[in-house]
Amino acid sequence: MDVEVLFDDAQRAAAAVLDETAAGLEQGRPGVRGVYLWGPVGRGKTWLMDGFHRSAEVSKRRVHFHSFFRRLHADAHTLGSIDLAIDAALGDVRLLCFDEFHLHDVGDAMLVARLLKALFTRGITLVATSNYPPDGLLPNPLFHHLFAPSIAVLEQNLTVVRVAGPVDYRTVAAADTGFASGRFVRASDSEPPALSERVALTVGTRTVTASAVRDRTVWFEFAVLCGTPTAPADYLDLSERFGCWAITGVPRLREAGAETVRRFANVVDVLYDRGTALTLVAEASWDDVVAGLDGTLDFDRLVSRLSTLIR
Repeated sequence: MDVEVLFDDAQRAAAAVLDETAAGLEQGRPGVRGVYLWGPVGRGKTWLMDGFHRSAEVSKRRVHFHSFFRRLHADAHTLGSIDLAIDAALGDVRLLCFDEFHLHDVGDAMLVARLLKALFTRGITLVATSNYPPDGLLPNPLFHHLFAPSIAVLEQNLTVVRVAGPVDYRTVAAADTGFASGRFVRASDSEPPALSERVALTVGTRTVTASAVRDRTVWFEFAVLCGTPTAPADYLDLSERFGCWAITGVPRLREAGAETVRRFANVVDVLYDRGTALTLVAEASWDDVVAGLDGTLDFDRLVSRLSTLIR
């Protein structure tokens, strides 16, 4: 597997399981057992999977949760059915690597159930990363039972490995490129765009108002981007057009409301995965912005990623 340095025992154990999967794929064995890597944020799950993916010399695809479902919905609309969209998504791959596998929406869960059935029927090997164990997917007790059969399918076809070393490496690794090349700044140290710079950006059939567009940098007000019903597909579209983002007016997140915080977390997920620099501008201090949200879904991942912006 193409990973130069392993930092802790949890990563070494996960790498050993991935090596077994790699060996099976190299030998051309049918129905090679996949791997489900899960654990706290920043422990190297995506890093391990990406090293495995780079080394695999088979027909393969590496996808991110948000990007995958945007494409799946678009293909279903174009092709006329979700089954045809799944066929297009899988193509002739022997290996599918699925980053940040998480389910909170029952509609997405039902799509995943159909995807898994098609995937394992074809003998495709799945390697996935997640912050949740398989039985923690779709945690809402009103709907969890609907996904229980698919959880059983995952556990039957994948080796479940917890990657939970002692260190969140995002908090100790220095970086000045990609997402982490952004920063967190206080409003008193930043000059916001003038009102005259506002521009309406077309996203699909709707528009989103940007505070400014300066070359490849786009500015948004937090309330406009996250306080209105925008979606991951919008952020993906915009991230393809703008290589740097700035979000002003970031509030104390505990005062923003659950749906607004969820949208903000989705923005961060998309930009982090694409390596897009993000600058956040807030009136409050960093500690005050993130205080009081313990227990919020996916909050640990959000804070871990944003912590790379603190200088």
